[in-house]
Amino acid sequence: MVKLNKIYTRTGDDGTTGLVAGPRRKKHDLRVESYGEVDEANSCIGLVRQHLAGHPDLDGMLVRIQNDLFDLGADLATPDTGKAYDYEPLRIVQAQVDRLEREIDVLNADLEPLRSFVLPGGTPAAAALHLARTVARRAERRIVALQENEGESVSAAAVAYINRLSDFLFVAARWVNDKGRTDILWVPGQNR
Repeated sequence: MVKLNKIYTRTGDDGTTGLVAGPRRKKHDLRVESYGEVDEANSCIGLVRQHLAGHPDLDGMLVRIQNDLFDLGADLATPDTGKAYDYEPLRIVQAQVDRLEREIDVLNADLEPLRSFVLPGGTPAAAALHLARTVARRAERRIVALQENEGESVSAAAVAYINRLSDFLFVAARWVNDKGRTDILWVPGQNR
């Protein structure tokens, strides 16, 4: 279990940060940026949850996702170096991806098929979900770049989870927009 009794340590004053294991890394290191962007997506979801009065089922899904995002951050902060740890590192597993897919299907079952792209907006909850979705996509781009970086490893389940998360957030945004009825659709070339 995590125990934080002192918040500042001054160890990062030199521009580095400590991973769960391994040498310190620069704060702009791709691995550090990856889990930092996951943290930002998590914070956006926390903001979404402030707008969900009347949607306890969706709020329950989002609190599970927030916990998963801490798991993902821990996964990314513990590089798989091929060496054995003296503990079991926390990793994203396929069951977490599968749960996200089931929840996407539950929400999507209430929606009419799209006829156009959706403009981010609608209700405050939907607008916040769209913001969280775009931050999750940015986190995904960072994680994939990390995965492709020489000497780094990221599990397929971690990449699948962050990919599926943005899909979930898109469907959830439509769902809170009166099950898609108040979505604002893109009209190509409307303002020419």
